[in-house]
Amino acid sequence: MEEISTIRSAEFLPDLAEYTLIQSAKVSQEAPSNIALVKYWGKKEIQIPTNSSLSFTLTKAKTKTEVGIEKKSGEGFEVVVYFEGNQNEKFKEKILKFFERIHPFVPFLQSYRFEIHTENTFPHSSGIASSASGFAALALCLVEIEILLGADFSPQKKQLKSSFLARLGSGSACRSVYKGLVYWGENPNIKGSNKRFAIEAPFEVAPVFKTFRDTILLIEEGQKKVSSTAGHALMENHPYRDRRFELAEENILKFQEIFKNGDLKAFVALVEQEALGLHSLMMTSSPPYLLMSTNTLVAINLIWEYRRQTDLPLCFTLDAGANLHLLYPESCQEEVGEFVKEMLAPLCSDKKYIEDTICW
Repeated sequence: MEEISTIRSAEFLPDLAEYTLIQSAKVSQEAPSNIALVKYWGKKEIQIPTNSSLSFTLTKAKTKTEVGIEKKSGEGFEVVVYFEGNQNEKFKEKILKFFERIHPFVPFLQSYRFEIHTENTFPHSSGIASSASGFAALALCLVEIEILLGADFSPQKKQLKSSFLARLGSGSACRSVYKGLVYWGENPNIKGSNKRFAIEAPFEVAPVFKTFRDTILLIEEGQKKVSSTAGHALMENHPYRDRRFELAEENILKFQEIFKNGDLKAFVALVEQEALGLHSLMMTSSPPYLLMSTNTLVAINLIWEYRRQTDLPLCFTLDAGANLHLLYPESCQEEVGEFVKEMLAPLCSDKKYIEDTICW
């Protein structure tokens, strides 16, 4: 816990003398999901990543959250949570755990009763990172409340604290506070990098990447067979652990050059290498497990064959699940759209897929 103590005393512990506890308030924020290009897999205590990660922020796939507060007396946390209009005890348990973790940095949490309403613009448990967008939106709301109580935050401090708090709910949530290309981790070659929060990647980005699209194939809906938390834990004694962490840092720097030069061929190769590398770690864990489904593998082979035939810069990535994200420039939209509709949609659950773009 030494690292948290340092953060608390330095950047993120508010000056309680600045606070004026108001009777009630209501704030709302939204935060997008993100898709990692370089995956983080394995973490230390308090959501500290064992390797850096790099992600694209999405535009349409987001969580919208409204937080109402009413002043109360007595200690303890008082929370009621509504997900898409219905009271949700499972989400309440997660948020109470989150509140316990962040309380040193948000000390007004026990002074209020919280009513939280949250909803997604995408199906829950659809393989899109709802925990990332959900905790990011909630963190943004909490920092907004802190400002109402008197905290004097610059725009940068507001983002940094929101990212820091979101990380304590879900690691990848710290990236969903930002638009565009986002970096999280610590690399001596990345200015401003820090494991405690994400930053906008300080990379030069060629124009071709500014119009990228993401079509999300909902191949398998529902809860994963093995949770991400369990998967992260299995990296602790993984035989390829150390080399994986080194490789992630090397790939971050490769992506830095790719984005600068607009090298789509190298982008396609490295994105897919990272995606398959993540799942190879799962398959070589002890015990091993497999999160890709039969249709995931069929879709991957169809994508490879389509790319061989057309030479279009279409690639796939996927997180810890069965669903695929297709990444490609806007210039390919029409051709890829037909390919998805005719060849890939039949592999999806109820032929469902989501068309999104990268948010800059």
